[in-house]
Amino acid sequence: MNQQQALFEYLLRLGDSDLILAQRLCELVGHAPALEEEMAIGNVALDLLGQARSWLKYAGEVEGAGRDADALAFLRNEREYRNLLIVEQSNGNFADTLARQYLFDAWHYYLLQALSASADERIAAIAAKGLKEVTYHLRRSSAWVRRLGDGTDESHAKMQVAIDEIWTYSGEMLVADEADKLLQAAGIGADLEQVKQQWQAHVAATLAEATLEQPAEDSYMQTGGKQGYHTEQLGFLLAEMQYLPRAYPGASW
Repeated sequence: MNQQQALFEYLLRLGDSDLILAQRLCELVGHAPALEEEMAIGNVALDLLGQARSWLKYAGEVEGAGRDADALAFLRNEREYRNLLIVEQSNGNFADTLARQYLFDAWHYYLLQALSASADERIAAIAAKGLKEVTYHLRRSSAWVRRLGDGTDESHAKMQVAIDEIWTYSGEMLVADEADKLLQAAGIGADLEQVKQQWQAHVAATLAEATLEQPAEDSYMQTGGKQGYHTEQLGFLLAEMQYLPRAYPGASW
């Protein structure tokens, strides 16, 4: 793998993770527990969609095969997606949604913070802009974890179960592979070991405030999303997300 190939893979991972989580959150429009949360979830989804567009547009330029952000978003097969496994997991109940969101937001915040200093000026600019939005995402999701965890007996129990069940998908975010290491060495990618330490500290503090027990850090972790190996849930999500552009190729508003 050369640096250009690694950069393309890296940009796909960033864009795909934002895109798939945005799609998941959009499924909640009309189903949120309160009007305020309806608007908040929609706004987070739009933020992630905008970031996905920036990453995928750059990925298309790096690839040089004539594919733009729309083509990369809607016209790839499941195995071509490089999103993290955690973002494709179903919404479940409100605690499940918030547990998934919080663990991703904490990682996303420290990742974009690191990428804001990337030697690649395009990556640095996209990350710096996205960091402003993700700062709010993390503040919101961490506040909800504390509120539910340290709330009623029922909300505490549901939040604990949600954390326990999604935990197995959190490790993939923090493990560097060939592309990560190559770009880190070039000063382009983030140092995932540093991101891991920051993420672990934030998560430990938040769960402690929420009176929730943190699963063991050496728990078994699911991996493969960054290499194109996904859970069955992604296929169903893509079937819905890609229906229009596949049914009506080249259609425009």
